[in-house]
Amino acid sequence: MASDRDSASGDQGRLFAGPEPTLASLEGELGRVVFRNPETLWTVARLNLTDGTEATIVGELPELPPGMPLTVRGQWVDDKKFGRQLKLAGYATRTPETLAGIERFLGSGIIPGIGLELARRMVAHFKMETLAVVEGQPDRLTEVDGIGRHRAQKIAAAFAEHRHVQDVMVFLLGHGVSIGFAARIVKRYGKDAIKVVRANPYRLAVEVWGIGFRTADAIAERLGIARDSPDRLDAGLIHVLGEHVEDGHAHVPEGILLERTAELLGVARDLLPARVDALVERGLTTREILGERGRCLALAEVTALESSAASAFAELVMTPPRVTVLDVEHAISQFEVSSGLALAPQQRAAVAAAAVDKCVVITGGPGVGKTTIVKAVVDLAGRARRSIALAAPTGRAAKRLAESTRTEAVTLHRLLEYQPQLGTFARGKDNPLEADVIVVDEVSMVDLALFRALVVAVRPTAQLVLVGDIDQLPSVGAGAVLADVIASGAATVVRLTEIFRQAAASKIVTSAHQINRGEVPDLATSGDSDFYFIARDEPAAAQATIVELVAERIPARFGLDPATEIQVLVPMHRGELGTTALNAALQAKLNPPKDGATVILRGERTFRAGDKVMQQKNDYDRSVYNGDIGVIESIDADGAKVRVGFGDGRVADYERNDLDQLVHAWAVSIHKSQGSEYPAVVLSLATQHFVMLGRSLLYTAVTRGKRLVVVVGSRRAIALAVGNATARARWTYLAERIRAELEPGDAA
Repeated sequence: MASDRDSASGDQGRLFAGPEPTLASLEGELGRVVFRNPETLWTVARLNLTDGTEATIVGELPELPPGMPLTVRGQWVDDKKFGRQLKLAGYATRTPETLAGIERFLGSGIIPGIGLELARRMVAHFKMETLAVVEGQPDRLTEVDGIGRHRAQKIAAAFAEHRHVQDVMVFLLGHGVSIGFAARIVKRYGKDAIKVVRANPYRLAVEVWGIGFRTADAIAERLGIARDSPDRLDAGLIHVLGEHVEDGHAHVPEGILLERTAELLGVARDLLPARVDALVERGLTTREILGERGRCLALAEVTALESSAASAFAELVMTPPRVTVLDVEHAISQFEVSSGLALAPQQRAAVAAAAVDKCVVITGGPGVGKTTIVKAVVDLAGRARRSIALAAPTGRAAKRLAESTRTEAVTLHRLLEYQPQLGTFARGKDNPLEADVIVVDEVSMVDLALFRALVVAVRPTAQLVLVGDIDQLPSVGAGAVLADVIASGAATVVRLTEIFRQAAASKIVTSAHQINRGEVPDLATSGDSDFYFIARDEPAAAQATIVELVAERIPARFGLDPATEIQVLVPMHRGELGTTALNAALQAKLNPPKDGATVILRGERTFRAGDKVMQQKNDYDRSVYNGDIGVIESIDADGAKVRVGFGDGRVADYERNDLDQLVHAWAVSIHKSQGSEYPAVVLSLATQHFVMLGRSLLYTAVTRGKRLVVVVGSRRAIALAVGNATARARWTYLAERIRAELEPGDAA
């Protein structure tokens, strides 16, 4: 639907979304912009109303010039600190209708080449016809002193581009696109946006960040694109493949792909095989026969990652290591003497393997001595005069590794010298790591893409030691790397099963091993313990108990700080016992509003000094990493800067525009807790978490606690989790690809 504007003086379109009858409407001119995030378009601005008063408007709003006449619609909200505000649901721009308004519009800088003084001269000469002259008779601009023919053409072209952007915004919002997404589409495609969207709106799902298939499909429906059009069928297949990648899979059996895509699109399944063929021919997907699964489809880039990782790992395994003259048994004995630690037989075997074998996997649960083994591996590398590098997937895991070994340890991204501007690693086949021995901890967290980057960067003559717990949750990203490396048979695998006496005294440790064996742990509590279960079947009661435990009972009994030493873990984000609801409840109890204190609103979240927060992405400039947890120390009076302390001496400052990197962390997902340990864990486990309940999830959560674990929920939920050993099993083929590389004649 095109704009209904016929001339420069017409309405530039109605850009409203949502149920208009319930919304308030205001008319005025855009005044001072108090705050604007150029990425999210979140804006706080003043609207100078036609009756001479002023209103505050908040919400998504693209860059518009001060003085631009607007009609806005939204819902009135009363903020305790900032007062009454109109939360935007939509807006419409209008052509300025007064001489002063035209001056402000042209002189605002929105049209390159026109400053405030020139705008005044133009309006003085052309009066109310000024905008019509700029748009329809640009040659007449030379009548104004200081404007030559060339400058007139540039002004006309810039004005046309500005009006075109407004037309595109009208078109997009008229087809159900939000203001924020519309601005991203305009930024991506410029003047071609309408043409692109009309031709194939499904491109948006691939090429514009934040727009998924369902949004693109809704736009397509409004445009009248047929439900069985080839573009829609192709986009649906790619979307379903992408959803499986997000769930950790590297491929999908063809029958399942066809079934789920047909269900998503509401079309007959027999329409899809031809489109699968087309996607394979275009190189967007791959199709292979993968063992008993038969014909499988995958996104081409995922297949390339898996194949490349298998090839690089096989090359590493097949290349002989540098010869060492170290007497391994004697060196182990020297380590025992110097450290005062006596290694058990399984530990000695692991250390000896790491000293001589090309690739070693050391796996086992809590209390089996993995940390001691890594200490010994570091010691023996030093005795053999071999350089060593220690790394882990997250900053928290790297910090724990460094503390336990008293040796520098870094994140894998830092080890591989990640270049965020390019999205690539500086280390690779042509610029490999210098270390002779590379030890990676918490390998269960390493996904396929990161594993590929690692093995490509390891020198073929170097040794690789992978340490992790095979029974923990797999990586958030695609792949099941630790399990696949073990299954490939290419590495020396040492499984640690002996629980040491000191660890065996911990009910946390014994409960974790019971869960791992498929047994419901002993939930009875008697006397002093480090593992407790509190039965709460009703979500409201469970939430109240969790808040009471964190705020009162655990601090009083164990002397632990609620913000820095107690962590609530949850399987899901949604629901009454999800991270969102629990964060709100815990914040209200532990860090309620304070009179006169500055707060910052970010969407539905309110940040206050004293809030517990988590970093959501690696930020190398600030030296904070995905999953790091800290506490907001201060917020500037004007809300322009937030200071967060991360508990280990690191302090990071965030501008308002950077706050999308932070989320509240009173409660976090179990997936986000991987690689971390906390003095105390409070675990919410209820039947409403049914879709996520699995043995590895419960096992991972319980093993995060060092001194105390309290499970709040239902016995049935625990039994469901323990009994589900195959939850979220992943379709991968890395193990088979590695074996095929090592034995080419036996390739599947």
